[in-house]
Amino acid sequence: GVVGILIADLSKGQEVAIIYAAGALAGLGYLFFLSLKTDTVASVESKLGANISNVRFVLPVILVVGVAIYNLTQGDASPVVNANLLNTVSPEQFAAIVIGFLTYRIPLFASQLAPVFKESAVSLLPGSAGVALQLAADKEEVVESANKDGLTPVLLVSGPPGTGKSALVKRLIEESDGKFLQPNLVDSVKEGAAFERLLQREEFLKVDSQGRYGITREGIMEAAADSDGESVVVVDADVELAKRITRIPGARVIGVWIGLDSMEKFETRINEDIESGAIPIPDDETKEIVLRSKKREIAQDIEYGVVSGVFEFTVLNDDFESSLAQLKSASEYCFK
Repeated sequence: GVVGILIADLSKGQEVAIIYAAGALAGLGYLFFLSLKTDTVASVESKLGANISNVRFVLPVILVVGVAIYNLTQGDASPVVNANLLNTVSPEQFAAIVIGFLTYRIPLFASQLAPVFKESAVSLLPGSAGVALQLAADKEEVVESANKDGLTPVLLVSGPPGTGKSALVKRLIEESDGKFLQPNLVDSVKEGAAFERLLQREEFLKVDSQGRYGITREGIMEAAADSDGESVVVVDADVELAKRITRIPGARVIGVWIGLDSMEKFETRINEDIESGAIPIPDDETKEIVLRSKKREIAQDIEYGVVSGVFEFTVLNDDFESSLAQLKSASEYCFK
């Protein structure tokens, strides 16, 4: 934003630079009001947060109106000639507003376009310069490939509760002809002493809700090793387990996020689980309190799924068979 202001000042003058700065501030205001909506998801203030956040849509309009009023007060000094209702802002002023408002998205655009410009530069540079740049790019690919060598691929399927990810993982394993398998679990009934020892040492990544089966880092890596590299371990993980798996040394995690496309669908599934007894209601709480708490947890899970950078693929499980096909397609990346 500061760089943009300086460029606008040097190229178009102080007035355009000020308008650009106002546009950049409006862009920050847009992000602020958007955060109000996301921060109040699943809380009692959710409706209020959504209503207030709608202010972000009128910020550019307010800015255009402000510049128009400023121009009208300038009289003959106004940059707009023959001003009327539909012509109160000059093209330069309007461009400054738009570019300033979109300044917050420049880093995202740059990261997305960088590979395109890099490939274009390689093809356009003449002679030895183009060859040198191509060799440098090839070296980066070799280094990346070398970094993958020796790492064990792990397919991490995660998402909030109620998305149907466990059913998807089960079908994926059943229909994979041995390409995908579950991690080795420690059974507290069959391996009581080992289970207690691992529990005391806090070496379990997770223990199931019944307290019978525990998953360890070794259980994931050894299951893959037992297949001699011909199969990939699939982990059906909640967000907390997903965080631990991403820290396993020697694992190349391929993340698939399973979600739904609206909070209303999550709420419907939570209600169904409450009615069926799958989600119990404590004696000192009400259904509404439990529902609100679950929705807040889901919002936090979704935030992790979006910002963590762990998940290369996202599947919105509205139709099971279609979602299964998407999961199978994403899982093939484990073998590349």
